[in-house]
Amino acid sequence: MGVLFASGWPTSGVGSSLQAIAQPSTGRPAPLFQLAQTESLEQLQARIDQLSKQGKYAEAIPLAEQVVTRRKQELGQGHSSVATSMNKLALLYEKQGRYGEAEPLFEQSLEIYKQRFGPGHTAVATSKNNLAELYGKLGRYTDAESLFKEALEIYRQELGQEHINVAYGLNNLAELYGQHGRYREAEPLHMQALAIKRKELGQEHRSVATSLNNLAEIYSKQGRHEEAEPLFKQALQMRQKLLGQEHPSVATSLDNLAELYDKQKRYEEAEPLFKQALEMRQRLLGQEHPSVAISLSHLAALYDSQGKDDEARSLYQEAIDIAEVKLGPTHPTTQVIQRRLKVLSQ
Repeated sequence: MGVLFASGWPTSGVGSSLQAIAQPSTGRPAPLFQLAQTESLEQLQARIDQLSKQGKYAEAIPLAEQVVTRRKQELGQGHSSVATSMNKLALLYEKQGRYGEAEPLFEQSLEIYKQRFGPGHTAVATSKNNLAELYGKLGRYTDAESLFKEALEIYRQELGQEHINVAYGLNNLAELYGQHGRYREAEPLHMQALAIKRKELGQEHRSVATSLNNLAEIYSKQGRHEEAEPLFKQALQMRQKLLGQEHPSVATSLDNLAELYDKQKRYEEAEPLFKQALEMRQRLLGQEHPSVAISLSHLAALYDSQGKDDEARSLYQEAIDIAEVKLGPTHPTTQVIQRRLKVLSQ
């Protein structure tokens, strides 16, 4: 079980370019106090973006909440810049596993974009993409697939086949297919996404690392371990170089590489990587994050494979306790861990 949808925020749909659309020039100089307020919000948003890139989501959230509140006060509830700020706050909530708080913000921002720009605008596509990512994490796969496809079609029509947002859309749809075992459909989409990213972003980019990691996961799930391992390692090295040693995406790469070693019965290599990923996620994301539950279940599965039943049972239960609260008892991830514990206990 990997972490779903690691692509992040599409760069062109709802970002600085949309703010330019939302705030056209009136032809008159703005009052000094208004300029000061605008500068303050821009500086605040720059801090939020920097913290988010560093994986410091808990620090970014109260600042992002402040931006949403101030934009509503200054621009009104239905302004597109309010929608942009809500979208970014929802992404931070999602990164922290606060899915119940993220969902209404994504839905509200989507409605604002539809009303402001029409159903075929790239801002609508990006909003649909982000809501689809959340639905995937909530186990609402049918809803997620529909939204991903709608977003991808808008990107292709409005931006062209080779645009970077098309790559993000391809990646996310492929990730969803991979979660359902639809590997033959997922693999070509991942390869298309990787090719576009390399062309548009260069060989050394965090999003290229994401595609390498995701393609490796598809190979690993098909038992193509020799093809998966170099891609996992390349993604890990790139993330460490670009993001630093202490970043949630680095933890994801460590966990994925460890899972590959576990499948190959390379237990001595897998265990320290699983532990490193777990400790990093606990430190960076908090003890109760869904990704922590996934790490705990992976380490438990390793111990299970080695006949260390007591250690495995304890970790499975700890993972279930987190998953039931954060994801719900009927979520697919929760149920998978529950089944593993039940088999171990028989």
